[in-house]
Amino acid sequence: MSAADQVQLENFSSIFSLEGKVAVVTGGSRGLGLHAASGLLQAGCSKVYITSRKPSACETAVSALNALPTKRPGAQAISIPADSSSLTEIERLVTEVSKTTDHIDILFANAGATWGETFEKFPESGFGKVMDLNVKSVFFTIQKFFPLLSAAATRDDPSRVIITGSVAGITLGSLGENATFSYSASKAAVLHMAKNLAIELGPRHVLVNAIAPGLYPSKMANGLIELQGGVKDLEEASPNKRLGKPEDIAGLVVFLASRAASHLNGSVITTDGGSHLKGKM
Repeated sequence: MSAADQVQLENFSSIFSLEGKVAVVTGGSRGLGLHAASGLLQAGCSKVYITSRKPSACETAVSALNALPTKRPGAQAISIPADSSSLTEIERLVTEVSKTTDHIDILFANAGATWGETFEKFPESGFGKVMDLNVKSVFFTIQKFFPLLSAAATRDDPSRVIITGSVAGITLGSLGENATFSYSASKAAVLHMAKNLAIELGPRHVLVNAIAPGLYPSKMANGLIELQGGVKDLEEASPNKRLGKPEDIAGLVVFLASRAASHLNGSVITTDGGSHLKGKM
């Protein structure tokens, strides 16, 4: 074999392409989910199903996505509102998706919530709500979508599950007056669950990986950003001197969904500019 043959990579021009793939994005009407959905659609997905609790938010998101001038001809974002905290709603979501596709290739399990309160006053209801949505509902979303995920998956073209964790599940989350005890615990749990599911589902041609974002400006994170000094202070404290941008999350999700990441399974990728290495969000 010549040196030229040894360095030639098979079909490298399409290694990041998602041409014709079908994706589902939970928590996809805003923030990280919407950024990821935009990336998936522009990378070639033929269908991207957007779901979140509020129908109006889903419709607004889908309208914006379908107006993207860079998506593939015929590609579409589809709104199916559902409350991911309810098992019945998750089952209904799968049924609705099944009406317009016989398989999905990518599931971005991104729905989540947080709760901030002091240790002494932290309510049982808040703890339970966060754990249920951030951990239990992620598991059952993957479980109920598994028949569609495995329908067209093969060893050489596996389906992908990408779970949104957080660096708060790796290092310390917010403490003090707005402590996020349940959020941090839930994100540690869901990252570990991703590793377990990777071993369980990998042999069945469904790869499971997780991302661990730091602070990205979003509706859920903006309050915490202000409590920690605001964008400028956090940017100055970050090793790369900025917070996350939409393309950072979109690019990472597209990578994990693409052929380029077909040998990643059970990985947790942080995306916070290195801030977690300093021991805090």
